Amino acid sequence: MGLKSALSKPFAAWVNRQVLRWKNNPILAQDKVFRALLAKAKSTAFGQDHGFETIHNYSDFKKKIPIRDYEQLRPYIDRVVAGESNVLWPGKPLYFAKTSGTTSGVKYIPISKESMPEHIKAARNSLLGYIHETGDTSFVNGKMIFLQGSPVLEKKSGIDTGRLSGIVAHHVPAYLQKNRLPSYHTNCIDDWETKVDAIVTETIHQDLRLISGIPPWVQMYFDKLTQVSGGKKVKDIFKNFSLFVYGGVNFEPYRAKLEEAIGKKVASIETYAASEGFIAYQDSQTDKGLLLLADAGIFFEFIPVSEYFNENPTRLSLADVTLDTNYALILNTSAGLWGYSIGDTVKFISKYPFKIVVTGRIKHFISAFGEHVIAEEVEAALLEVAAKQAVQITEFTVAPQVIPPEGGLPYHEWFIEFVQPPKELAAFAAALDKAMQQKNGYYHDLIAGKILQPLHIRLVQKNGFIEYMRTQGKLGGQNKVPRLANDRALADDLNNYLKN
Repeated sequence: MGLKSALSKPFAAWVNRQVLRWKNNPILAQDKVFRALLAKAKSTAFGQDHGFETIHNYSDFKKKIPIRDYEQLRPYIDRVVAGESNVLWPGKPLYFAKTSGTTSGVKYIPISKESMPEHIKAARNSLLGYIHETGDTSFVNGKMIFLQGSPVLEKKSGIDTGRLSGIVAHHVPAYLQKNRLPSYHTNCIDDWETKVDAIVTETIHQDLRLISGIPPWVQMYFDKLTQVSGGKKVKDIFKNFSLFVYGGVNFEPYRAKLEEAIGKKVASIETYAASEGFIAYQDSQTDKGLLLLADAGIFFEFIPVSEYFNENPTRLSLADVTLDTNYALILNTSAGLWGYSIGDTVKFISKYPFKIVVTGRIKHFISAFGEHVIAEEVEAALLEVAAKQAVQITEFTVAPQVIPPEGGLPYHEWFIEFVQPPKELAAFAAALDKAMQQKNGYYHDLIAGKILQPLHIRLVQKNGFIEYMRTQGKLGGQNKVPRLANDRALADDLNNYLKN
């Protein structure tokens, strides 16, 4: 056992005791965060505009602070980006995390000197929690790879700006630097495919034990490894590979193909990190829920998805949430985001401890006919049928076809890239439609009432989604394919990548 491995167990036990203090008292932890945020920001422009001095409780807060998305908060953010101090948070941000927005173009999310350590602490604690629960420290002694964006930062009004994963690369603890791959030079390669090729060359002969990244791009890395190694499984290339850390998308649609590429099952940790803050992580190998980080500088609010677009939707603090309800997630952060709608939807699967699963995106749904189908439902239906028929999925997305070019009733159109298509595609489609009707009663009623015809499947060619993402300039990094949309923009583009 190496020195790092020996020291990691007592360190993990110490961190676990710290986590338990707020994990066992999450409402108290949230109240402390709430009051600390208000006290810190009361003299900012935003705090003065919204009367922070007169806010004494959550009820007052809801009256003073409206819910805003990025575009609605943009007048304040633009002032920060222009270099003004004390706008949303005291002083100036430490960084701007640059993200791509569908309606706002490039978004600049402030990261403060108070919020940056929370990102690092949560990432660290997710690994230490795994060590404490399992006793497995083997990955600490080998190499670790983090498939991430370039750490090269640009300046925006004198503030370092880049992708979150690139920013985080500058904060990897010194004791992990010698274990960390790829090299800084390779990480700086901008073109994703060139970068993956370089990473394969750099890592293929290393003792890689932990791999971290967004599943579809990890799969791309695995495919390249297999190709370069002459068809070897990942387990035969990296004999001590034992831990996969992922986030950004639901892992389940990718699990079968990734495990086949690896050649064995490996332990995994799911994380829920965004530019706006590190929200949750999987703290147990025995359940799939993500522990909501009640003590990480974020005061959380929740709006029932069914009310999100109402003029005055219900806003709940953590104390008042219920299980198995889809909520829009609202953040108030130590970087100065207030009443901020991040766009994600979550559902609580337990209370005390408060654990969530991410169910989709507010704007990623299909309700062209009033069915309001969400990502959780399409993913669950597809996985269920694929498992029963022993079919593996590479990638997929769903869109409404309101005016079918071939005539007839409208339908939901599924674009699926299979590892190997089902032997009977029509039977697969019928089973998938049945599963969707079971998941969504409104969809069932529309099928039964002859408003919709059963779904259609379009076979996407091998690497079709990768080719599409390349044309959009969204290959690699933190980019991912939307599971579903209420319009045809993505679907119409995918028609260029169908099998003959």
